[in-house]
Amino acid sequence: MSTIEYASRSVDVPGGRIHVVEHGQGPLVVLVHGFPESWYSWRHQIPALAAAGYRVAAIDVRGYGRSVKPASLDEYGMLHLVSDVVGVITALGGGTPAVVIGHDWGATIAAQTALLRPDLVRAVGLLSVPYTPRNEHVPTEVFTALAPKGAEFYISYFQEPGRAEAEIEPDVREWLRGFYAALSAETGDMGVFMIPEGAEMRDAFPAATPAWLTDEILDRFTAELTAGAVTGGLNRYRCMDRDWALTGAWAGAKILQPALYIGGDKDGPGVWLKQAIENFPSTMPRAETHLLKDCGHWMQQEQPEQVNALLTQWLGALPQRDTE
Repeated sequence: MSTIEYASRSVDVPGGRIHVVEHGQGPLVVLVHGFPESWYSWRHQIPALAAAGYRVAAIDVRGYGRSVKPASLDEYGMLHLVSDVVGVITALGGGTPAVVIGHDWGATIAAQTALLRPDLVRAVGLLSVPYTPRNEHVPTEVFTALAPKGAEFYISYFQEPGRAEAEIEPDVREWLRGFYAALSAETGDMGVFMIPEGAEMRDAFPAATPAWLTDEILDRFTAELTAGAVTGGLNRYRCMDRDWALTGAWAGAKILQPALYIGGDKDGPGVWLKQAIENFPSTMPRAETHLLKDCGHWMQQEQPEQVNALLTQWLGALPQRDTE
């Protein structure tokens, strides 16, 4: 289904304007993408969820696509991102709690929105990145410790403003192609997450392109990211320590709403955050968990039918208003 077949508008939120693509009628489901994507990453889920009886609102996260792109790094903090989702729910739902589903960074945004605004989030779905409560460890120190001597974990590599941009911006399309390929089950290698000293991340990108990533899809994502969104997307990584400093009050907090987690057996976050998934009985006690076989990071695009089935089954089993 092409873009023109969907309703598209900008929603005023306290931090600016958030671009939203809407489709369907019924209870509100907000879809939140991750790095380095846009609402278009949900192109398979939008019609499926609408057909199942939901009003779907897929957003461009701030910094991406047609949403606000603040100049200040501080404005990409998690509290700002949660505020954006809350603004969309308020504008579209009139105060009625919504379901929020996210992938990658979108999963973290969805989880934090559920945690901070349980009055507006009746259930939460997380794809790829599991909920990990705030703990006593400064994030960048953890990522530094993950890398072997003479290498950097990719999140550490993204920290310095301008560094990753210098790699990505000269050829956004080819960088995206390689990044998608590196994290896909068909062509990927999780070794790409560790960058040797003096190297660039793209040096480890595979030459092959996964079958699901057609030229049309790659062109669409390239257009979205080229429109001033490279730094905005990377700034999310650069705010992790700021977020940690601001959220001490939520250390160890649980997500109590009904929840869904979908992971891939060839997806990096599901591997290095395995303990977080195992901790769901205590951190997200109402979570339903699924692991897709032969699936990489881009699960809603790599295995759309399986993801759609899991989402619609889970949504269909939710109460309209959760009061437990």
